[in-house]
Amino acid sequence: MSSPSLVWLRDDLRVADNPALRAAIDRDEPLVVLYVLDEESDGIRPLGGAARWWLHHSLASLRDHIADLGAQLVLRRGPAHDVVRGVVDDVGASAVFWNRRYGGPEREIDADLKSSLGEDGIEVASFAGSLLHEPWTVKPGSGTHFSVFTPFWRAARALPAPRAPLPAPRSLDGVGRPPASDDLDDWQLLPTSPDWAGGLRDTWEPGEQAARARLRTFLREDLGSYDRARDEPSAGATSQLSPRLRWGELSPFTVWHEAVETEGAAGFLSELGWREFAWHPLFPSPDLATKNLRSEFDAFPWPRLRPSHLRAWERGQTGIPLVDAGMRELWHTGYMHNRVRMVAASFLIKNLMIDWRRGEEWFWDTLVDADGANNPFNWQWSTRGYAGACP
Repeated sequence: MSSPSLVWLRDDLRVADNPALRAAIDRDEPLVVLYVLDEESDGIRPLGGAARWWLHHSLASLRDHIADLGAQLVLRRGPAHDVVRGVVDDVGASAVFWNRRYGGPEREIDADLKSSLGEDGIEVASFAGSLLHEPWTVKPGSGTHFSVFTPFWRAARALPAPRAPLPAPRSLDGVGRPPASDDLDDWQLLPTSPDWAGGLRDTWEPGEQAARARLRTFLREDLGSYDRARDEPSAGATSQLSPRLRWGELSPFTVWHEAVETEGAAGFLSELGWREFAWHPLFPSPDLATKNLRSEFDAFPWPRLRPSHLRAWERGQTGIPLVDAGMRELWHTGYMHNRVRMVAASFLIKNLMIDWRRGEEWFWDTLVDADGANNPFNWQWSTRGYAGACP
């Protein structure tokens, strides 16, 4: 009698270059693909509204793709440890595979689950699927992480080249009687009262196939002018790949290898490196979204909050044209040009004198690409002007 493999997807909503899925396929047993919406485990940060919108549509696309390949995407909601254990028991799985996460609470859940499953004789393996270089592989001679990008990226580039992406499966061998799955619509990830997502629908098409199409278009049409035009918000030269990478519809290995051979790719690859850079301080500092990385900022005398100033910033009504244009774009599309993000963040912190954590919370709720590392890290970076620090 066959013993199924369980693939637990998290921020890796794809079938191509998915090491956990490939490990299950190579085991040559039927498999179950599971996604868990965990909003209950200790320390897990609930998703913002724009992220929930993206997740719904990305899961719907992935569900259809996996069905076309011959398996089923099982959706469950609840504490991840309990849900995964329950599905393992339901299907009699003898192996569980996932791609690693790097936030503190997430690592604790994964470690506990790996230990408890292992005690029951179940094979458990995790893989590097979300970062080119995991946090423990790029370290300075002293300290826990690099605090400046240039030496970090120099050290990362000195390591062996990122592995080649794994091929997409042509088919999947699903179990004959898959476990019960939640109805995605029952999760109520989409806004309804009111439905504010019209701009998101007009701007984005989530899902792995759309992500690969966007990558091909960017490499063909925009990469050549990226270094010259990426600092101009009106040029439309950004890759728009950040939400694809955040949700794992594309792996960084795929992006790297498809871009690295293209002339003029160095600047774009450096931006991919900045994405990596943000995850490295999160690993030793899991409270990155609430606690200053530099303790000297703990004593900064933030003035009493003026709610009207914060609301004006959120709504794009500050009277500063570039700030207001960016904030209105953010509300409409769930996205903002990187340089405009820097300007809007600096204005909130250094002109309105509002604690960076207020801005981080707003971006967390309104960005389709907000993740647990890049969003708080970039907000923390914006505070450093007080100490004269620079990238």
